[in-house]
Amino acid sequence: MISQRELFYSYIAQTSPEPMDLQIEKAEGVYLIDNKGRKYIDLISGISVSNVGHCNPNVVKAIKDQAEKYMHLMVHGEYIQSPQIELAKAICDLLPKELDNVYFVNSGSEAIEGALKLAKRTTGRTEIISCINAYHGSSHGALSIMGNEEFKNNFRPLLPQTRLINYNNFEDLQHITTKTACIVIEAFQAESGIIMPSEGYIKAVRERCNEVGTLMVLDEVQTGFGRTGTFFGLEQHGIVPDIITLAKGMGGGMPIGAFVSSQKLMNSLTHHPVLGHITTFGGNSVCAAASLACLKEITDNKLTDNVNKLTTLFKEKLKHPSIIETRGIGFFLCVEFKDQKFNFGVIKKCIEKGVITDWFLFNDKCLRISPPLILNEQTAEESCAIIIEAIEAQTLEV
Repeated sequence: MISQRELFYSYIAQTSPEPMDLQIEKAEGVYLIDNKGRKYIDLISGISVSNVGHCNPNVVKAIKDQAEKYMHLMVHGEYIQSPQIELAKAICDLLPKELDNVYFVNSGSEAIEGALKLAKRTTGRTEIISCINAYHGSSHGALSIMGNEEFKNNFRPLLPQTRLINYNNFEDLQHITTKTACIVIEAFQAESGIIMPSEGYIKAVRERCNEVGTLMVLDEVQTGFGRTGTFFGLEQHGIVPDIITLAKGMGGGMPIGAFVSSQKLMNSLTHHPVLGHITTFGGNSVCAAASLACLKEITDNKLTDNVNKLTTLFKEKLKHPSIIETRGIGFFLCVEFKDQKFNFGVIKKCIEKGVITDWFLFNDKCLRISPPLILNEQTAEESCAIIIEAIEAQTLEV
């Protein structure tokens, strides 16, 4: 009989030469359980997705309840659907009052695509600026503003009139001009290994956009829904972007994303042309119900308080001569080592010892720590101890 592993390699399109190769049969809370019954602590939440834990009971109940009423009805924005309405209002209630209109999509890449179109439509401009080593998705438009040439070169030609600037470089902000439709920037730069913005930098971006009439698009696909210790990363900076993009942790494990702006800007998508942006499955009722349950779990249980408490624990426990730095904010952390080989060795040993970690796309000497927001102190300490054990074992091999 053909094994699941053989079928996986035969029929599932691969994106890397060495997949993680774990056969997961069940997921619950902060744990993944493989086909042999072994439990793994998930310290990456499916890359910042399972913010309220795997198979959160309230999220599962919301999915079941909604699936029994209706699932797909019509393309986005045509029928009045309670799950969409309740979710949109709940999101806007947590955002600055200027951000009062939500367009639901299926993923972070799609949220970025919608934001780019909205910026070009409302400004009449064509230039788009993003940052070196920024990741905003892999669809064609999102890829065009990715900040890494190695990932882009084999797919050119891409969108014209894009420009990259250096994150945290105040002088580079002068490249934002009256020709710029928008700058797309992360609240905290993720795939470069959690780069924290310098004091005043995000505010300076906002001020420069105001000066030249450029829209500021804040990418919160990874940082939204509690991961940084506040519900949105923008709260850490005291600014209001023109557009914010959301996904990943938004759905409690279900596929959903959104771009949020003002009703005034969003209304431009209704004319010249009509259906200026359209999606079939965006805001799917079951996904929207799951997302609302996820939002309520985070706010009702004050999960951001838990995040802020345990951030300190990770930073204090993850100290070792082989660690160059442990940095980040909330449950959005990275551990930096001397090189990729050492980091990959630690990651492999962590998995062997029952802790799942990962690396970053544009900084492969850094280990990712983005656990579910429900992680408790005991499991956090256990995770840190295993990581240190893995570092010790890797150090002996070098």
